[in-house]
Amino acid sequence: MALRPVLALTCLMLSACVGTQPTLHLMDPPSAARHLPDRLGRVEVRDVSLPQYAKAPEITLQAADGSLKSYPNQLWADAPAAAITRILAEQISDQSGATAIAEPWPMSQGPDRRLDVRITRLYAGADGRMHVAGRYFVTPAGAGGRDLTRRFDIAVPLASENADGVSRAQAKALTELAAQIAQLK
Repeated sequence: MALRPVLALTCLMLSACVGTQPTLHLMDPPSAARHLPDRLGRVEVRDVSLPQYAKAPEITLQAADGSLKSYPNQLWADAPAAAITRILAEQISDQSGATAIAEPWPMSQGPDRRLDVRITRLYAGADGRMHVAGRYFVTPAGAGGRDLTRRFDIAVPLASENADGVSRAQAKALTELAAQIAQLK
């Protein structure tokens, strides 16, 4: 008879665990029209480096006190670093006509350059803007050529302060970053 209360309690705990399903959000900008000159040629996009809080699967928003709060039921649909690397490669190619491919390089003829993007800030701010800042480095893949380094600091407005607004703003900020990289700004 003592087994019935334990069984009932176990069922109650399990139902509480499965009651809330996480929502997955894509970081997916719309296709870009080609409008920039090709200044990169064939470029291998290295895995993007992110701060620890931006690597998490949960979507994060900055609170009024400046702290970052993650929402455990609002998740990115893909690993953030992989998604951002893919988006930058696609957007650079779409906007400029360059052949930008995320590493590893799959083609028999090697790349002309390598792109290393290091993001130091990536969050939806309490100020209602998505912030993306850091540095990128373009280096020749072989002998010759020169290294290039540039800082970036992008802020775009959030349409809404929820996970959907964050994902849209982040996609827009990444599109802007891809345009800066494609132009070597």
